[in-house]
Amino acid sequence: MKRKELLSLIDGGENFHVEYKLKFSSAERIAKEMIAFANTKGGFILFGIDDDKNIVGVESEKGEAELIKQAAEEYCEPLIDYKIEFIDLFGKEIVVITIPESLKKPHRLQDYQSEIDITSAQVYVRVNDKSVPASKEMVKLLISGNKSLHKYKIGSIEERTFSYLESYETITVQQLAEACNISKRRASRTIINLVRAGMLMIHTKENGENYYTSAM
Repeated sequence: MKRKELLSLIDGGENFHVEYKLKFSSAERIAKEMIAFANTKGGFILFGIDDDKNIVGVESEKGEAELIKQAAEEYCEPLIDYKIEFIDLFGKEIVVITIPESLKKPHRLQDYQSEIDITSAQVYVRVNDKSVPASKEMVKLLISGNKSLHKYKIGSIEERTFSYLESYETITVQQLAEACNISKRRASRTIINLVRAGMLMIHTKENGENYYTSAM
């Protein structure tokens, strides 16, 4: 990355693709940020920048690099692709981590399980300028790779879903379960299938909760 590109990232502030860190906090916390970017659309973590965009720099680029490596290799499952760069800005050393969108979603905090357990896995995604826990529905969609469902059959529950949306514009799994008097598990499965069929759009709040709107 060139200095001009880094200055542009700093000038743009924290957002969907950019996170500032004044200094390394903990391996687990940095791993959560890396996981969120990898599970979403990728992005950059800039060490040595405070929340007000001030260029402060890091004390030891070697120390930061070792801690970042620890976060990526010991706290992320599966392993995350990333790149570290050290860039001098006005005599201050800035550490830049570039995390591309992953092809191996979903990534989670290391739990030493052979397969992902949706009920306990700590999966994170990026929402606006924050990294937040992913809902079970989001994890399932990440597992499916957002592969589309073709020739999806519309039944009574699906029809009730769209009827609800005509009145309220948005719907949650809990609201669908109550409206149709079905289990949350069945409501969740229905909504996931409708998202995969391209009939619903998933939206994530900053607390990690999801709601859905019509995509038609």
